[in-house]
Amino acid sequence: MEVRFRLWFEEDTHVIAGSGRIRLLEAIKAHGSISKAASSMNLSYKKAWKLIDSLNSSTTEPLIITTTGGAGGGGAILSDKALVIIEQYKKAHQTLTNTCDELETLFNK
Repeated sequence: MEVRFRLWFEEDTHVIAGSGRIRLLEAIKAHGSISKAASSMNLSYKKAWKLIDSLNSSTTEPLIITTTGGAGGGGAILSDKALVIIEQYKKAHQTLTNTCDELETLFNK
């Protein structure tokens, strides 16, 4: 028997973190660019922007801060709140994964 779970965070009934959104935030952090982050995830730029708009409108402060293009090009960085959400999500996910592993051990004896 396997024990599985899905984890997401909500704030005022708006989803602000789930596995896909966390992956997108991490990709933006790694690449400093929405287009590069989307490309690295095989996600369309339009879909990435929809997720970003959803994330930024679901919290009291933006999670992704963008700069427009120009001679040097644009970019995107994560707010401090986004970094905290990523860390909290990873900790919660690891805790739940450990719990599921323990339950599987008990159930499969």
